[in-house]
Amino acid sequence: MRSTTRPATAVVGAALLLGCVSGPAASHPAEGKRVLVFSKTAGFRHDSIPDGVAAVRQLGSEGGFTVDATEDATTFTAKNLRRYDAVVFLSTTGDVLDAAQQSAFEGYIRHGGGYVGVHAAADTEYDWAFYGGLAGAYFQSHPAIQPATVDVEDRAHPATSGLARTWSRTDEWYNYRSNPRERAHVLASLDESSYTGGTMNGDHPIAWCQNYRGGRAFYTGGGHTKESYAEPAFRQHLLGGIRWAVGDAQADCRPENGYRPLFDGTALDGWKQAGPGAFQLENDGTLTSSGGTGLLWYAASDFSAYSLKLDWRTAGDDNSGVFVGFPPSDDPWSAVDNGYEIQIDATDVPEKTTGSVYGFQSADLIKRDRALNPPGEWNTYEIRVEGERLRVWLNGVRINDFTNTDPARSLADGHIGIQNHGADDQVSFRDIRIKELPAKGD
Repeated sequence: MRSTTRPATAVVGAALLLGCVSGPAASHPAEGKRVLVFSKTAGFRHDSIPDGVAAVRQLGSEGGFTVDATEDATTFTAKNLRRYDAVVFLSTTGDVLDAAQQSAFEGYIRHGGGYVGVHAAADTEYDWAFYGGLAGAYFQSHPAIQPATVDVEDRAHPATSGLARTWSRTDEWYNYRSNPRERAHVLASLDESSYTGGTMNGDHPIAWCQNYRGGRAFYTGGGHTKESYAEPAFRQHLLGGIRWAVGDAQADCRPENGYRPLFDGTALDGWKQAGPGAFQLENDGTLTSSGGTGLLWYAASDFSAYSLKLDWRTAGDDNSGVFVGFPPSDDPWSAVDNGYEIQIDATDVPEKTTGSVYGFQSADLIKRDRALNPPGEWNTYEIRVEGERLRVWLNGVRINDFTNTDPARSLADGHIGIQNHGADDQVSFRDIRIKELPAKGD
């Protein structure tokens, strides 16, 4: 929290129509990156494969990364795979790699390679356990091609950040032999009541990501139809997955279970504004700060041991923060004086910049800089409080570990809030959720 005397500016909310795509405000091109598209089939062959290859080539041309395409499994050697930042398995089917090629690909992933699985990539290599873990789940069956509603669970990952909370589209919707939710981070799931033929008992992931054995893995169940690859929303979804897999964008892809929403994008029940300014609730479920200096805090409950997650985005060199461990008050400065702020600000001194416990402890700046997405793109904080210990993860990377020793303050009990810092500071938040943890000794 820094002082500001800048004049007020209007905050303009940009609504996302159902299924529409909003590209990042700041481009982050994957210049110098190289992607291999692999589409060999040893079983059913999708007639959409040429459309998929062409789409990835176009995305590469637009996104600044080079794309090679092959159906020749002999390209899977350690030497050749080192040329690529990610390999896209585009509707591959059956056993497509021999033992030596599998070993080369395993080594590639273990040394930080990226994997993107599209549609029938889940119908591939059933006898290769490493691949099954990498893909996240194996194909079981599918009903007829039909429209369905996709619930977008994570709207910070680049594969889903441009989507509305629900996404209506037509495709061939796979059922899977297992649910990947416990092992991978689910980005989107199917509403089984919106179509016929779903067999996963109402919890039906359809896109997910994970950090796997040293590499990055993204999978989407879409992409059966030729029309998918001309669909702007699906193309953006695929591009975001590739960008993350090649390391051009960061996201928290750890499994996420047991959280409940404090703000889900629909209403601010339980929240109160302290001090001047406000947060505007936009039609796409985003809160954007306006005016200041004030604090939007969750008054319905205080918390002791917990993991707090939220997604945030700056427009430029903006200032905000997340406050924890403060008593109830209509004075925003009470949070400053009695709690702790996890800072959002790109350009201040180390102990007052993004990821710091403001004024007390800097983040690990090397790890922070590697994990941070630029202005215009979403980031995810996890703020974990247990006793007097406060840890901060940025896009899944732990960047701060702080212990309170000030007897006048305590993290062991208090409220949480987000700061509207000043008139020119436009910071947005989405999907504020919490998981309460056992108190020490429980």
